[in-house]
Amino acid sequence: MKKFTIFALATLLYAGAMAQEAKKEATKPEGYKFTVVKQVQGTPVKDQFRSGTCWSFSGIGFLENELIRTGKGEFDLSEMWLVRNCYAAKAEKYVRLQGNFNFAGGGGFFDLFWVMNNFGLVPEEAYPGLKYGEEKHVHGELDALTKAYVDVIVKNPNKKLSTAWKNGFSGILDAYLGTTPEKFSYKGKEYTPQSFAKELNINADDYVSLTSYTHHPFYKKMILEIPDNWLWEESYNLPLDELMQVVDNSLNNGYSIAWGADVSEKGFQYNKGVAVIPQTNVANLSNSEKSKWSELTAKERESMIYKLEEPVSEMTITQQMRQDAFDNYQTTDDHGMVLEGIAKDQKGDTFYIVKNSWSADGIYKGYFYASRPFVQYKTMNIMVHKNAIPKEIQKKLGIK
Repeated sequence: MKKFTIFALATLLYAGAMAQEAKKEATKPEGYKFTVVKQVQGTPVKDQFRSGTCWSFSGIGFLENELIRTGKGEFDLSEMWLVRNCYAAKAEKYVRLQGNFNFAGGGGFFDLFWVMNNFGLVPEEAYPGLKYGEEKHVHGELDALTKAYVDVIVKNPNKKLSTAWKNGFSGILDAYLGTTPEKFSYKGKEYTPQSFAKELNINADDYVSLTSYTHHPFYKKMILEIPDNWLWEESYNLPLDELMQVVDNSLNNGYSIAWGADVSEKGFQYNKGVAVIPQTNVANLSNSEKSKWSELTAKERESMIYKLEEPVSEMTITQQMRQDAFDNYQTTDDHGMVLEGIAKDQKGDTFYIVKNSWSADGIYKGYFYASRPFVQYKTMNIMVHKNAIPKEIQKKLGIK
């Protein structure tokens, strides 16, 4: 009888503990849950690793998606081919401007088409750009060395630029990234970079860059004043609501988007697979949310919100907020990615499916979800095929 009582008591205690655990599990925050609404077919996620070449990876990723969309098949194109050719051109421009120019590893989306038109394109296997003892891209030494080189040239120690400096710079690029192939074989056929690009049949004139800032007139072209826009390429300037119409229209009609954005916000949490702009002002919260947060300090409130254990209320983004963030260096040309789809969270709020270039790891295997407010607030510019733009906006921009 005593043994039975002890056994029964132990059983009850165990059952109680299990019930308590089940209760805890039931009340545990579930985080963000997403349902895909629309997703464009794209190529696999790649890894820029320790290099400042997101612009090249996102530009190439965007172009690879376009090749799929237009029925040309799946390609793995060389990002370092863009990097190599842009480095040489940036060096020449830096010297021509006597060092009054941003010389770094960054770039913009239109660098892709500038290289394609002037030097062609090559597949990854023809130019991997790894000649310096690394299996992945590590550009710290290359970036520092090329910058030091052009700075010496700008100092002009001979009082006249030598005829050798461009060959010397090219030698650095050859040593680290590899010599540029005049010809290569791909899938049993011989190409030059130019003939390969021609066979892809991509027309650079079909692609446009769009942005949204008030310091230039809307519906006109403007040079986006960011350091990595070394080509001084122009973007069409649209009001924010129309820029977002382009984003939605593109994705809903099967066009991916090259997306230049700032990912320095606290709400960008790649380890949790989301990028959001939480509402931290109690006055702007609903009554139920106000009661939840009113007794917390601002620091406690921010800490709770940025845990992102469940969907949070987000700020309403205005045109002025975008402009203020840009003018105050709170939004900078931080990162290039590819928008490939639209999703909804469990509250029904809109998110965009983003392909990153930090390898196929993380909670969503190289992807993350950016909320609509995040995209509204932190977008620097987008590049799309002109046919992805709604007809009425094309007309306002004079695009044919």
